[in-house]
Amino acid sequence: MSAYDVIIIGSGPGGYVSAIRCAQLGLKTACVEGRETLGGTCLNVGCIPSKALLHASHMLHEAEHNFAAMGLKGKSPSVDWKQMLSYKDDVIAQNTKGIEFLFKKNKVDWIKGWATIPEAGKVKVGDTTYEAKNIVVATGSEVSTLPGVEVDEKMVVSSTGALELNKIPKKLVVIGAGVIGLELGSVYKRLGSEVTVIEYLNAITPGMDGEIQKVFQRTLKKQGLEFIMGAAVQGVTTKGNKATVTYKLRKDDSEHDVDADTVLLATGRRPFTDGLGLEALGVEISPRGQIKTDGHYATNIKGIYAIGDAIDGPMLAHKAEDEGMACAEGLAGQKPHVNYGVIPGVIYTHPEVSTVGKTEEQLKEEGRDYKVGKFSFMGNGRAKANFAGDGFVKLLVDASTDRILGAHIIGPMAGDLIHEVCVAMEFGAAAEDLARTCHAHPTYSEAVREAALACGDGAIHA
Repeated sequence: MSAYDVIIIGSGPGGYVSAIRCAQLGLKTACVEGRETLGGTCLNVGCIPSKALLHASHMLHEAEHNFAAMGLKGKSPSVDWKQMLSYKDDVIAQNTKGIEFLFKKNKVDWIKGWATIPEAGKVKVGDTTYEAKNIVVATGSEVSTLPGVEVDEKMVVSSTGALELNKIPKKLVVIGAGVIGLELGSVYKRLGSEVTVIEYLNAITPGMDGEIQKVFQRTLKKQGLEFIMGAAVQGVTTKGNKATVTYKLRKDDSEHDVDADTVLLATGRRPFTDGLGLEALGVEISPRGQIKTDGHYATNIKGIYAIGDAIDGPMLAHKAEDEGMACAEGLAGQKPHVNYGVIPGVIYTHPEVSTVGKTEEQLKEEGRDYKVGKFSFMGNGRAKANFAGDGFVKLLVDASTDRILGAHIIGPMAGDLIHEVCVAMEFGAAAEDLARTCHAHPTYSEAVREAALACGDGAIHA
């Protein structure tokens, strides 16, 4: 019977990062994965392929709307959907093969198949049982279901099916105005689909800063996305090549229909732990299906740990990566720490949206005295040159100490710009620290500095 210091179940961002870190720290490590490729949902059917389609569709948008203004004349490109999907698949392959290489380089064994945990210290894959001093569950999440909506991955699709449609739909209905729904909705809108988003709540991107929500929705409406807010989907029926989505408006309980070629169910995700045998082992699970862990990612069963989407917290690949490294370092005897107050979130539409730390709504609820520093990208020279002047940077800082409490950005490269603020927050910096840091000109990042200046005596270019 093969024996390991650590066996990690799942090779998504949490699992593969944890496996590599364990091996780097001298632990004999194996990773169990049942897919044909490593990387989990994120690399195979999530973050990476969706970014490829977002990039391709944005290039099309630039060609259709901005090339002529820049003196780039000629026929607008047509969409070869099969080739676009092939490009997306190539991007996936490069990334998954990269993880295989890293496993070999770091001497991590890939055990192919689906795992069960018959007892603490043992992992069974197929007919083979392996011994492990420690087991880390990193099995990720799956698409949340909705009563009355049956996903067939043809006409009614999850995010997985939306990444490999046979053709670009004429009419797409997206159920759920969260990150996944808006990203994929904006892809198909740019490729020529009529897109309608149905959301149960009265605001898109639940949990985000209220001002960002309003501006973001307004921006997407300007791009042609339609929104039906405060609507509870009752069901989806399919007949021939047409799907009909039935919903009730919460304000008056009136029932309505909307037709579509394709329906995308994007109402969030839930932990995926089926088939592991956790219940039989007595591992504590929360009512929402999350594995309960302590501050060191340990479950109530000795030697069994869990990280990523399978436990509490935001379902983000980078959160899982941080937990994967921290868990590995803890197993190696170190004292790691994850700062959950400084985990950024990004929506990769155009413009991008990014956020970290507290929202205004949270600060008001806490009764905290705060200041707001804002700067519009219309005052940023680089943004104007690149047809990217929509949006703003918003910093929230403590009124008495000037310490940065949160940041919210809608605009070009928002997902990259947010990290300057993340680093500042990790070091307990004040807005003045950012404001007094020299920023290269002309760059988008100057907008962050200007927002920091706006927390003090005022921005220069506002």
